[in-house]
Formats: sequence, structure tokens, C-alpha cells
Amino acid sequence: MSIPVSDRHAAAYRSREVPAPLLVTDGVWAVPVPLHGSPLRFITVFLVETSGGLVLIDAGYDHRSCWESFTGSVAGIGHDLGDVRLVLLTHNHPDHVGLAGRVRAASGARVVMGREDDFAHQHRVRGGFLAQLRRALERTGAPPGVVDDMHAAGAGAARLTEDLRVDLAPEGDSEHVLGDVTFLGLHTPGHTYGHTVYVDTSRGVVFTGDTMMAEGPTQLAVPSLPGDDPAGDLLASLDRLRALDVEIACPAHQFPYRDVAARAGELAAFHRAELDAVERLLRTRRSAWEIAPHLTWARPWEELGAGSRRFALMHTLSLVLGVTR
Repeated sequence: MSIPVSDRHAAAYRSREVPAPLLVTDGVWAVPVPLHGSPLRFITVFLVETSGGLVLIDAGYDHRSCWESFTGSVAGIGHDLGDVRLVLLTHNHPDHVGLAGRVRAASGARVVMGREDDFAHQHRVRGGFLAQLRRALERTGAPPGVVDDMHAAGAGAARLTEDLRVDLAPEGDSEHVLGDVTFLGLHTPGHTYGHTVYVDTSRGVVFTGDTMMAEGPTQLAVPSLPGDDPAGDLLASLDRLRALDVEIACPAHQFPYRDVAARAGELAAFHRAELDAVERLLRTRRSAWEIAPHLTWARPWEELGAGSRRFALMHTLSLVLGVTR
């Protein structure tokens, strides 16, 4: 179990409330931003103070209410949005990249995201999100009608135009210096193929995006191409996180926490157990569609809503590929 940096922040998450901004450690602000219409309720973006200006890590949904909450919180903690010089995006999901363009327009900041998640590159290699989803759904063994319904539901839920153009898309690891602070960008695929965590080397803080939250599992990436292995990718990424010499993890959801190495080990053990369960189920079942109902989810398979069932099926497919590749 992770050790919260702030018991109040953790309690707010557990009671499904949006907490106030939190000074995680000297010069690092957690800024919760409500997510309009999302069961996640909020995402936490982070503002990091440097002698050369502010660094923003992740950027929330592109929605008026998110923008108003974000800009109000920035002003409320005594900062000016115009002082943001660098935007570091952990990955390309809509709750992380949505406001990046607006922040750049307001401040002139440079926007950075890993190459495999850069939309221009991704479209050339994998296609858009809906094309990837269709290919993956067809690999699950689900009946054609289920594939069609899940794809249509995914299209209805999509909130991302996929047109953000970044200023820098590093391939693999990277380094970013602003003023007196150096950020190491570590390529940590698993949740997405270009997912990047950022380490503030001067403060011993790692910004983990969606790779490693304080509680619960990591959602695996949509396996849309032959050779994809999100489960194997994630386990390798967790090994990297476990080896870091840091004191605090700042995830994009839930709450900041300590004991980072122990959490990485706990999460890796959970996903290895998932792979073991899938390997056993494959002895009598042939596809992700047949296996998914027999795995453990937040609620029983029969009680999952359409969106949750789609996520569960994609996660199961990634586990199946991790066992059979």
C-alpha cells in the first residue's frame, strides 16, 4: 500500500471529491483539474517551479470547465500562466494533452511528448485511435456484433481531435533543462507506446503519468500491431521505476505518494499474477473474449458498463499476447 504525501489529498480521492491544490514538496504543486463528464472525476497536473519559469506536466481535457478550473488554480497558488515555459506530456490520452495547445498559445511554452505517442508519428505508423481500436477488437475473438458495438461506443466516447502538434518528440529517453532544474524523460511504455515519466533530479520526484498510480492496476495499451506486447513493456517499465533513486511519485490520478520502489514491485507482482491467470485459462479457452469474463475486475464482468467492458477486453487481449507471443 502506498504512503500518501498528504492524507487529506488521499481522503478526497477515496471519497470521490476533487481536492484543492497541494504543495507536494518545495516548488512542486499538484493541481487537480475536474474532468467534465468523466467517471475519473479529476486529473492532477503538476506545476514545477524553476529559476527559468514554470514546467507543466500533463494538461487535462480540452473543455471550458477544465480550462477555467486550471487557470483559476494556477492564479490561486500565486503563479501566472504566462510563466509556463515547458509542457511535458506523459502520453497522448485526451485527459493529458487537451489543454496543451491553449497553454502554449497563452505562454509560448514548448510542448514535449514521446515520439511513439506524437499524433503525427502515430498516424503514420498505427493510424488514428479508432482504426487502432477496430484492429484490436477484431483480434479478441469477440462476435462481429460485439466488435461493431464496442467500436461505435468508442467513437462516441472519443474526446480527442488528435491534431496537437508538439515542438519536440524524443525517441526513447530524453533530458530537459529549464533554469536550475533538470528533468529526465524515461520512456516507459505499457499504458501507451510512447509513455514517458519525468524525473525532477533535484527534488527526487518522479511524475508517473498513468504508468503507476498509488492504488490499483495499470490499464494496458491497445495492441493494434503485430508484435505489440503492452504487458511485457509495462513490466520492464516498472523495473526501471523500481530502480530509481526518488522519494515521491506524482501520478496523474489519485494522489502523490512515497515508497516508490515498493509500489513498483507490488504493481509488477499484480500484473505477473494476471499473466499467470491468463496462461491457465488459455488451456481451456482460446481468445481474449472467452477469457475476460473469468478475470478479476472492479466489478463482475456481467455488471460492467459498456465502456468498462471495452477497457477490460483490451486489457485482456494485451495479457493474452503477453503469454502467447
